Amino acid sequence: MSDESPSTASESPAAPLLQDDIEIGAPLEHVWELVKDVRRMADWSPQVSSTRLRKGFDQVELGAQFTSLNSEGGFDWVTHGEVVRFADQRELAFRIEENWVIWSYTLERAGADGTRLTQRRDTPEGISPLSKQFTENYPGGNDAFTAGMRAGMRQTLENIKSQAER
Repeated sequence: MSDESPSTASESPAAPLLQDDIEIGAPLEHVWELVKDVRRMADWSPQVSSTRLRKGFDQVELGAQFTSLNSEGGFDWVTHGEVVRFADQRELAFRIEENWVIWSYTLERAGADGTRLTQRRDTPEGISPLSKQFTENYPGGNDAFTAGMRAGMRQTLENIKSQAER
């Protein structure tokens, strides 16, 4: 995949798979330290304002639950997530309760000291009716919302790259 633009593997209007990746000039272990903690998502994502672990969870690990405050285009909303995959230095994935989407970050070594970081949005259960209604009513509709998600993924990856390469 290109470092310049995201791609999709499926263009189903109800649940497109969104994916993008980037090569980072930093060791995999360093990149993992940045992305393994969902509480840092506000540092990277243009849509996430804050993320906190829910009561009873002290660290990010398989099964940890969290709450995020999101904002875009004058809309603010809260989501509830759960870590569904956590493989040390390889993958972090979490499912969002409100829309059933699974976001993941996978890491692979790239060259001697680099890392390829891939971000995906999967919808194995489809997208919730609530989320479908939101995107249909979102200014510009589903196409504009999806384009915004792609741009946000690119910005997220670029922000992680920038931090990792400092």
